[in-house]
Amino acid sequence: MPFLLSAFVLVAGYIIRKEVHETPAFTSEGAHGDLPKSPIKEAFANSTPDMVRVVCTALMNVIPVVATIFGAAYAVQFSYDIGFHKSVYLWIPVVGNIVAVLVIPFVGNLSDKIGRCPLMIGGSLLSGLLSFAYLYAISIHNVPFAFLMSLLMWRSVVYQGYNAIFPSYYPELFPTRSRVSAMAIAQNIGTTITALLPALFAAVAPPGSNNIPLTVGALAFGVTIIAAIAAYTARETYRIRLNDLGKKDAVPMSEQEYERLRAGSMAVEKVAKARHA
Repeated sequence: MPFLLSAFVLVAGYIIRKEVHETPAFTSEGAHGDLPKSPIKEAFANSTPDMVRVVCTALMNVIPVVATIFGAAYAVQFSYDIGFHKSVYLWIPVVGNIVAVLVIPFVGNLSDKIGRCPLMIGGSLLSGLLSFAYLYAISIHNVPFAFLMSLLMWRSVVYQGYNAIFPSYYPELFPTRSRVSAMAIAQNIGTTITALLPALFAAVAPPGSNNIPLTVGALAFGVTIIAAIAAYTARETYRIRLNDLGKKDAVPMSEQEYERLRAGSMAVEKVAKARHA
């Protein structure tokens, strides 16, 4: 039944996408016939360093892997001798997604004020550190503590420092001509790598082994360090003009001009919402 109900999500997604207009930058390039014949080739030719950064930062998917795959197996599988009830882990993503929906707009707004990179770096490192506490809570059979740590590590302000930012930050690293191809290839490579991590975790921390929270937590934290380093080496994008995104020599606009344009954009949005209310 849940899979059948997802058909409504597909319909909603189609309607939303149909109502979303292409960006002015892309429309302008299309009007001038300046679209590349091979965006993939152009992405690798001109944006390989930033694609590597996106691959590395996309490794942050290790956090939901620890929370919902290895963590769940560690907590509920009989062989690990923890004995949490399976229903507990059915509630974690439900409650977590509710928290995320509430938190994401605030984190996104904060990134427009202080930048993408600080939140990406902080979210990566703090989520990695909390993985130790989450796995430790499971190891001591403390259900409320494990539930709380899961929400903090995976769906709270901490992880949202990454999760709320990357959908806008990744595209901002690439020029219009190859933006979608470069982002999609790089992000999916990073996500694919993290899909293999549960097998690694199970291999290094099988049932009956010692120090499972320390072993798996250290691996997860190591991966988040890689993501944080990649974000640290990336360009900041939040004050870059739309037409200059992806340009390595792009000059950020002044804070005064940025705040003026941002305030104007917010005012237009409020007027539009009022008209549709």
